Amino acid sequence: MSVVANGIGRCELGGWLALVALLLLPVACNPTTSAGTSPDNGVSIGQQEAATGAGVSVGSSSPEGSTAADVSGNDPPAAREARERLVRQIEIFDKPWGKGEGWDPRVLDGMRKVRRHLFMPGASIATSYRDTPYPIGYGQTISQPTVVALMTHALKLKGTETVLEIGTGSGYQAAVLSRLVKALYTIEIVAPLGEKAKQRLAELGYRNVHVRIGDGYQGWPEHAPFDRIILTAAPPAMPPALVRQLAPGGIIVAPVGDALQNLVRWTKVGGGLEKETLGAVRFVPMVPGE
Repeated sequence: MSVVANGIGRCELGGWLALVALLLLPVACNPTTSAGTSPDNGVSIGQQEAATGAGVSVGSSSPEGSTAADVSGNDPPAAREARERLVRQIEIFDKPWGKGEGWDPRVLDGMRKVRRHLFMPGASIATSYRDTPYPIGYGQTISQPTVVALMTHALKLKGTETVLEIGTGSGYQAAVLSRLVKALYTIEIVAPLGEKAKQRLAELGYRNVHVRIGDGYQGWPEHAPFDRIILTAAPPAMPPALVRQLAPGGIIVAPVGDALQNLVRWTKVGGGLEKETLGAVRFVPMVPGE
């Protein structure tokens, strides 16, 4: 789910800062691995899923997508200061993907407001706001903040969208997206992680997020079509079910490939997909449920 030079987490980044600065090619990793396992190069938040039926809502459904997110306390000055430094660091990359487009300020605001330390139980404040992934158990990690921001930006959100996320993990990416969309449906393969994320998001007031323990390859057809879909793992090719569940004019952002992968943004036009390659990446493979 995030990238880092030391190889902790879902993917190896091999010098992320230098890569972005010199090549503008993000190397990230938000993988889907088989349940409870992880490859040597890291762990995943977009895990392999075993379909288990109906989804689980986090809080009550809000037709307007409103959210009283992060309503509880536990945001000491040290955390606020560290979070602000982290966002300023992300802002350095003021032209995501090298396309000449500045950051969506709503994305940076979401990164500034979501308290990452609450999604990293046991981690210190200093660790929580480093621009690195972090293990969250079950062979999985929370994503690197820069990767979260870049992929969120790539979705081109306006605030009215219904979004499907494949790979919930601790719920951090979902929390960021929650502030930017009408409704978010997120699928997690590792049941204990999904249940913990459900509870955490509910306690923090993210009322427009719904969590399902299931197979991400199958999507969530009961709530399709989706305006946006984001994958935090690399399938060898885009799963057909997800393409079917994308609304006309909708966008998918996902890493795709085997040994060689690209982060790709597709737009659904006239029943087909228009493809835009955003950069070379390395993600853990997305594994289907049994």
